[in-house]
Amino acid sequence: MTEILCSPKIKPEHLARKAIVYLRQSSDKQVRQNLESQRLQYEVAERIRSLGWRHVEIIDSDLGSSAGMASARRKGFERVLSSVALGEVGIVGSRDASRLSRTDKDWCRLLEVCQIFGTLIADEQQIYDLNYLDDQLVLGIKGTLSVVELKVLRQRMQAGQESKARRGEMFKRLPIGYVLDSTGKVVLHSDQRVCEAIRLVFLKFRERWTIRQTFMWFRDHDIELPANPVLGTGLVWKVPTQALVRDILLNPFYAGAYVWGRRPVETILVDGQLKKRQRAFRRAEDCRVFIRDHHEGYIDWSTYEENRQMTRRNSVNWQGDESMAAIRAGQGLLVGLLRCGHCGRKLHVRYWGARGTHARYLCKGEFDDGGQYCIGFGGASVDRRVGKELLKVISPVGVEASLHALEELNAGDAAARMALTSKLEQLEYEARKAFEQYNAVDARNRLAASELERRWNEKLEAIAETKHRLSELDEMRYALSNEEEAQIRAMGENFSAVWESDLCPTELKKMIFRTVIEEIIVRTDAAKTTLQFTIHWKGGVHTQIEMQRPRGATDCATPMEALDIVRRMAPRHGDDQIASVLNRLGYSTGKGKRWNQTRVATARRNHSIAGKKRALPDSSTVSLTEAARISGVSHRTIERLVEAGLLQREQVAPRAPWQIRRADLDAGPVRSIIERLRRTGKLVLQGGCMENQMALFQENQGDDNARHHE
Repeated sequence: MTEILCSPKIKPEHLARKAIVYLRQSSDKQVRQNLESQRLQYEVAERIRSLGWRHVEIIDSDLGSSAGMASARRKGFERVLSSVALGEVGIVGSRDASRLSRTDKDWCRLLEVCQIFGTLIADEQQIYDLNYLDDQLVLGIKGTLSVVELKVLRQRMQAGQESKARRGEMFKRLPIGYVLDSTGKVVLHSDQRVCEAIRLVFLKFRERWTIRQTFMWFRDHDIELPANPVLGTGLVWKVPTQALVRDILLNPFYAGAYVWGRRPVETILVDGQLKKRQRAFRRAEDCRVFIRDHHEGYIDWSTYEENRQMTRRNSVNWQGDESMAAIRAGQGLLVGLLRCGHCGRKLHVRYWGARGTHARYLCKGEFDDGGQYCIGFGGASVDRRVGKELLKVISPVGVEASLHALEELNAGDAAARMALTSKLEQLEYEARKAFEQYNAVDARNRLAASELERRWNEKLEAIAETKHRLSELDEMRYALSNEEEAQIRAMGENFSAVWESDLCPTELKKMIFRTVIEEIIVRTDAAKTTLQFTIHWKGGVHTQIEMQRPRGATDCATPMEALDIVRRMAPRHGDDQIASVLNRLGYSTGKGKRWNQTRVATARRNHSIAGKKRALPDSSTVSLTEAARISGVSHRTIERLVEAGLLQREQVAPRAPWQIRRADLDAGPVRSIIERLRRTGKLVLQGGCMENQMALFQENQGDDNARHHE
C-alpha cells in the first residue's frame, strides 16, 4: 500500500483529471448472491481517493452483464472508453483485470486508448502506466491469463456437464410429471392427479389429431394442467396454453428417452456484432446424448414417433412437406395421401366451382420452372372409387365400431369428468388442511385467524364451483333409448350407407382414410385417359385399382375454336388482348361467362399453353392505333394503305390487333404519300388524286365540295 501511495507514476496532470472505478459481475445471480464481491469492488473507490483524486466516478451499470464473446454490449464499459478518449480520465481502477474485460478485443481497445491519452490503470496490487514497456507487458499477460482462465473454466464445466449427461444424470429441471426419488432415479410424479393430467394430453391428441385441437378441448372444457412456475419449485395448475400442450406432446422425455443438447446455441454475426441464438429443436436421435428406455414413460417410443409424424404432417410449412396434409373441412378426402408415380411429388388439392368446394388433385411437376403439370384430375369420382375399396376393408369391423360408439355415448365426456373429480379430491384435501390450520390458531390472534379463514373460504368456494361443473356434466349426459341403441347397431351392420350419407362429416372420413391408408401412388397412361392407383394400406398390404380419368369442366367445356385462337395469339399477345378478341368474336367460357384475363390464364394452364398476362413491348412492330399516331393520320388512312398493298400488316386471328412493321412505315412510297397528304389534304395512292377522293382535313372540305358539284 505504501508503494502505491508513493508511486512516481502518478503525476499532477493525472490528478487534475477525474478517476473512474469500473464494477462488473457476470450474471444476475452473482449480483443477488455475491454481495461480498460487490463490497470489495466498491472499496476500490476509497483507495483511489487515498491516492489523491478528489473526483471519483463509479460506473456500476454493467453489474449482471457478461463480458464474454457474443454477449450484449456493455454500456458501462463503452462509457469508460469514451471518457478516456475525451481526455477526461486520469486513472481507471478495477479490482482485477477480469472485471474490465474477458475478451482480447476489449482488453486491447482499452490499453490502446489509455496509452494514447496518458491514462493510468490500477488494480488491487499495482498502478500501471502504458508508456512503460514493462507495464504494457504485465497488463498484456494479465489480460491473456484472464481470457485463458475463462476458457478453461468453461471447458471444464461443459466437459463435466456432458459426462454427467452421458450417464443420464444431468437435469436442470425435470419435465412436468417427473420427480427424482431418494436414489436420484427418475420416476413418475407421486401425485396421481398430475400423472392423469399428462396422460389425458396424449389421449386427447390421439382423438383430435392436431396440437391446436387438443389445446382447444382443454380450453373449451376449462380443464387445468400442471405447469412449472417461473419462480419456485412447486407446480401450479392452470388452463394450458398451446405452447404447453406442444411441449408435452413433442418432448421425447415422456416416451422414456433421455436427450441432451436438443436445442444447441450458436454464435452468429448480425449487423457486424456477434450474438448468441438458440437453434431449432433437433430430432431426439440427432442430439449429442440420446438414451432410449432411460426411465418409465407415459407413452412408448412407437407412439411418440407416430405423434411426431402426425404433427409434421399438420404443419403448413411447405419446405417441410410438399402437401398441406392437416385435416380440414375441404371436400378432398385424399389430401396428403396421393403421391405422383411419375415424379414422386405429393399431390396438392385445389378447390373450384361456384362455392369453391369441388376438389381437384394436381401434381405441380415442372410448372414452377416453366414446365407443365404432371397429373391433374377431379377429386369427387376418385374419392368415391377409393372409398369403395375402403368399405371392403373396414365393413367387417363396423359392428365393433358401433359397440365402441355406444360405450362412448353412455360414458359421456368421461375425460373431463375424471379430471374434475381429481381436482375435487385435491381441493377437499386442501380445504381440510386449511381448516386444521385455522382451527389450531389462537382465536385472540385476529390477524392470523382472519387470513387463515380467508384461505379456508377460498378452498370451499373452489369446491362448490367444481361440484357445480360436475353436476352440469351429469345433466348433459344423455341416456340412449332402446330404439336409439338399435339404430346405432344397425349402422355398424350397414356401414356403407353411413359412409355415403350426407350427414357423415368430411373430417371423420379423412381421419378414417389416414388411419388405414399409408399412401396412394397414382399414375396415368400416355394418352392420359386412365388412372392407375396403388393403395398402400397400414400393415404392408397393397391394392391396385384402375379407372377412367375424370373429365372435369376444364377438359371439354371450352370451345375448340376459342382454344385455337388462344394458341395462335398466346406467343405474341397477352391474356387481356386475347380475352378482348374472344369477346368480340362472340365466344364464351364453358360456363357461358365472358372472357377476362384470369379466365384466359386458367384455360392456358389447363391446356398447357405457354403465354403471359400482358404482351411485352416490341419496338419493331406497332398496332393500327400506334401507326396512325406515329404517322399523324387517321386510322382509315392506314387501312387504305393496307388495302392498296402499299403497307403490310399481320393479324394472327380475326379481330386480333394488327401488327405493322415500323420499317414499312418509314419506307419511301409510304412516307411520300403521307407527306403529300399533309401538304394537300388529299390521299393519292397511285399517280394522282383518286376518283371521288374526299379531303381528309377540315380546311380543304369546302374546296372538295365545290369541285364535286362542278
